[in-house]
Amino acid sequence: MIKQRGLLASLLLVLIVGLVACGGDGPAPTATSEPPARPTATPEPQAVTLTDDVGNTVEIEGAVERVVSLAPSHTETLYALGLGDRVVGATEYCNYPPEVADKPKVGGFADVDLEMVVGLEPDLVLATSLHMAEVVPALQERGITVFVADPQTVAGTLETILAIGQITGHEEAAETLAAQMQARIDTVQEKIKDAPRPKVFWELGPELYTAGPGSFINDLIVMAGGENVAADADSPWPQLTVETIILKNPDVIVLADHNYGQTSEMVAERPGWEDINAVKEGNVVEITDDDIVSRPGPRIVEGLEFLAKAFHPDLFE
Repeated sequence: MIKQRGLLASLLLVLIVGLVACGGDGPAPTATSEPPARPTATPEPQAVTLTDDVGNTVEIEGAVERVVSLAPSHTETLYALGLGDRVVGATEYCNYPPEVADKPKVGGFADVDLEMVVGLEPDLVLATSLHMAEVVPALQERGITVFVADPQTVAGTLETILAIGQITGHEEAAETLAAQMQARIDTVQEKIKDAPRPKVFWELGPELYTAGPGSFINDLIVMAGGENVAADADSPWPQLTVETIILKNPDVIVLADHNYGQTSEMVAERPGWEDINAVKEGNVVEITDDDIVSRPGPRIVEGLEFLAKAFHPDLFE
């Protein structure tokens, strides 16, 4: 049985990070005159209480067998933890791993089919803060347990993975995954620690929106060894003018929205952009799989490694 209580509070996830525990096969049994021991009964699932990213206290008193994911990053995490068979519903944007294509789709990101979610009889729904206005309250009113996770940093992504592992009873798998990701992050950090930081403009579509302070992408740029030209903006997702970009003179331009269809050649043809360092030096980076940098899930380390190599190619030869 699952119960949830609590009210909306301020951001931040509270959780306990355990050590990774590994086991192996023991030695072959030896002959004995003692009677064999009785099998040990499988322990009942322990009750788990966590506080999610919007301050709700979520209590799990039994096994979580049916999960609906309302975010691609959560779906990827569930599969990475070996919980794909427990996913009973996902969004239309949940496209990785390929096996998720066979799962029932509960709508898009904002237009969640609430009745369908309820009909799937989930023990748990994983949501984000973008679902707080309507979806989360509506599900809670119907007695559905919702855990909201919305990491805004790479470190927060690891914490979310640990939290999902804990709330689903897969702590060890989550700890192992987080440790593997952290090791790869540490390798990148060690390589770039003394390198000069190139100025980076992160382009998100034709209106020149970008990632600013407080955004997940800003943290990713910094961890990959770059300096975000929009770090001094007044919002997480500011819109820059052409004049501002030319004045900032980025050393690297990242075309981060593959659906937008821009190429490095097209950027070079923009009036006034020919004098920008990134264009002159051929450092316009096209990301063909932007999911690895836009989803705060297990594949984010791939995105970090990709960006670090793009920012510091000499260090990753």
